[in-house]
Amino acid sequence: MAGLLSGLEGLGLGGLENLEIFESKKESEKQAQEPKKVEEKDLILDRNYECPVCDQTFSAKMVKAGKAKLLGTEPDLRAKYEGIDVVKYDVLLCPYCGYAALSRFYGGLTNTQVKLIKENISQKVQLNVYNDETYSYEQSMERYKLALVNAVVKRSKASEKAYICLKSAWLVRGYQEELNEKGNADAAKLAELKQMEEQYLANAFSGFCDARQAEGFPMCGMDETTVDYLLAVLAVRFKKFDVASRMIAGILASASANARMKDKARDLKEQVLAEMKNAKNK
Repeated sequence: MAGLLSGLEGLGLGGLENLEIFESKKESEKQAQEPKKVEEKDLILDRNYECPVCDQTFSAKMVKAGKAKLLGTEPDLRAKYEGIDVVKYDVLLCPYCGYAALSRFYGGLTNTQVKLIKENISQKVQLNVYNDETYSYEQSMERYKLALVNAVVKRSKASEKAYICLKSAWLVRGYQEELNEKGNADAAKLAELKQMEEQYLANAFSGFCDARQAEGFPMCGMDETTVDYLLAVLAVRFKKFDVASRMIAGILASASANARMKDKARDLKEQVLAEMKNAKNK
């Protein structure tokens, strides 16, 4: 019996005569069960910004609001999302004058800060040009370094510089994860990135300690309890158990700390006690 598409050969489409008119039920069910893979390029968009230093309008990539699915949060507050590392897209960089900052701190510059940036950054910087669909980790690390040097040059608060260092550490950690997933990183490269992550975290810890003594709250969008918890986590990482214990005690005694934060502080307290015991037995 001839198929419904028989006769197509006379139209030059003989190879299509045996096509199935409808997908089999099994095949359609299989496709329905397989979720579409989330791609980074689908979660970002280009947005225009006005540079507060040179007044030029430029485009930068940003994450679409509410599109990235949160998978979880690490102890030092690094959030992980499905299909994208959102940290890569938090630095705004003017391609005309080289001014860069985290989106939270972009704008609001004083005349003195603008002058410092023009003299120390704009007149000297040689920016790389890239037009890829997404920012690579190498490109994002470059953007974060520019944000940090701009923060130093414009004499930013300790909290801003500390926050850049913290997010830079998250970025470098994400880069390590990507290399491990692809299986194409040598041990030397991973060791270099690990050392870089530790240096960024050490500077973040130092900077937030200074900021806590001299600045008010909220700090970089974080309330006092959150900053104290972050400091406790970093203090444990660098074996500064006295600082960690002090921060944890403050959280547990705080009337404003919620139950979830107090539970996390108690868990961290147990970790501190265990690590102090191990250190004492060595």
